[in-house]
Amino acid sequence: MKALSPSRIGWSAVIVLLVSMALASLAPPGEVSGAGEDVRFLDLTLLVSQEYPVNWPDIFPYFHINHYLKIGPRGPYNSDIITIDENTGTQFDSPAHGPVPREIAKITPEKVPVWQFLGEACVIDVRPLLDDAPIGHSPLIRKQHVVDWEQRHRPLGPGDVVLFRSGYNDKYFKPLPEGLGFVAQVAAGEKTAWPGPDAETMDYVGSRGVLTAGIDSPSMDRFRPPGAMETHGAGLKYGMLWTEGARNLDQLPATGAVYLQLPPKHGGGIGAEVRAFGIVGEPLAPWLIERARKHRVIDLSVQLSEDLPVWWPGPGAGNSRYRYYQHVLPLPYIPAQHQRAYDSHVGTHLVPPAYALPREGFDPGGYSPQVREWLSEYEKSYGPRGFSDITTEKVPLSQTAGWARVIDVKHLIGSTSESDWPASPVIRAEDIREYEKRSGELKPGELVIFHSGYSDVYLKPYPEDKACMADPLNGKREGWPAPGAEAIRYLADRGIRCVATDGPTLGGVDPKNAVMTYWALGSRGLVGVEYLTRVGSMPPKSYFIFAAPRLEGAHGGSAERLRFIKRGPDQGELHKGRFATLAGESRYSTSKWMISVKS
Repeated sequence: MKALSPSRIGWSAVIVLLVSMALASLAPPGEVSGAGEDVRFLDLTLLVSQEYPVNWPDIFPYFHINHYLKIGPRGPYNSDIITIDENTGTQFDSPAHGPVPREIAKITPEKVPVWQFLGEACVIDVRPLLDDAPIGHSPLIRKQHVVDWEQRHRPLGPGDVVLFRSGYNDKYFKPLPEGLGFVAQVAAGEKTAWPGPDAETMDYVGSRGVLTAGIDSPSMDRFRPPGAMETHGAGLKYGMLWTEGARNLDQLPATGAVYLQLPPKHGGGIGAEVRAFGIVGEPLAPWLIERARKHRVIDLSVQLSEDLPVWWPGPGAGNSRYRYYQHVLPLPYIPAQHQRAYDSHVGTHLVPPAYALPREGFDPGGYSPQVREWLSEYEKSYGPRGFSDITTEKVPLSQTAGWARVIDVKHLIGSTSESDWPASPVIRAEDIREYEKRSGELKPGELVIFHSGYSDVYLKPYPEDKACMADPLNGKREGWPAPGAEAIRYLADRGIRCVATDGPTLGGVDPKNAVMTYWALGSRGLVGVEYLTRVGSMPPKSYFIFAAPRLEGAHGGSAERLRFIKRGPDQGELHKGRFATLAGESRYSTSKWMISVKS
């Protein structure tokens, strides 16, 4: 096996945004054996859309998505510029957000321990408080509400996630202009505010050892001074973090469900957008809860930073994607509030079907002559490319979760000739079959991760950043290993629905191979997760979870976290792929998809 050489490795394709997290068990999970009910993934996140009230009015900049790259003569991919601040839609507050001791204030989003983003949901029903206060004020969630819940269920403790359910977001989060009743009319003194816990309540929750909480309203703090920031300080001083803007908490039982909030791994700031969701069903949910309590979690995310190579530079000049950047908003009463802008394919990210597949009705004559030639060659070999309108928010959470099969492809490094650069070593179907001979056949619903070690070696800050992507794209070194269309079709035939890599992209640096790889992914109903790191730290048997923010119409996923957990003997019973949407449960079938992914 050849070692990674700084002169031989590169990158290709595009970038999306997502973070990764993993749960890793160190002991055989005997308690997960045996059949059980279907596992369900429950989406608890507000849709981030320019048509909804996702921003605080008159304080922070509006959320904006610019579909600046479209399939056509300029290229075969769709991509977007996302402009978003830390208090948009469903988001989380890190301990750095609020009046807290200096050491606690240093815990910015990327420094939060990965295990703290999940735990057992403890849903405290406070619906009788909804709208029960004077205009412009919040009904108060008191300590006694928490104590009463404990008396009915059990004492709270470490590993629990306290969720306050009032139903406020379910009632008032609506498309504009009706959605002005969500926050704007409250701020204008025209309606009653959301229920919120007072400082004593959050101090009590923190004293019980609870380090994660959430609420289905715009803020954990009650509205109007002197409540402003008092609740934040009372909870965050413990190193607590929480979700604001959750939704549909009525889908969760009072106890027994897994709650997850997966934020981008932004460097600095006070918080970030999240994908909040629950997992219910035996035996997976209790098993995940136990692993989370034991901190058996591994972070596989690439950190997002302006000085790291996390966005697509493109070959030459003038072909880059929109870079990642953030700046501090001038708000003296909130510490280090950030606005961020980035291409939807930055860092660790999701590749949804509509990234490379056009909408139905697209005329192939709209491609450049070169891409038309590639399409003709592709369809002669593999059949119709297909169409898709499946953007990021439409990809089921269950499709990017499951038992991971890590395929080592480091033996391919150094297999290209310098005269052929820019080029990436191609992962072929034969490489996958050889893996199956050694490790057992792939099974439907599993996730395949290609492990080259590339990001571990080449993800470095300026001035060493060019070695990661720019040099391979410009033919100065070999690109990272990447699957061809043949390998993707083989995986699809094995029932695989999600493919991941620790290289920057699944397409590699050669543009022809890349676009065919993404056409193959989409046309066969697969999605991709790109730019993982530390894959070598995963236990042999790991459960993988990945989720992208619910950004309406986005063609990539914004840095959410992935998780893994050690696998049990009856892993097939743990995850049967049923998915529950905001509107209710529905079975997901890839047979309805005509979709694709990217370069």
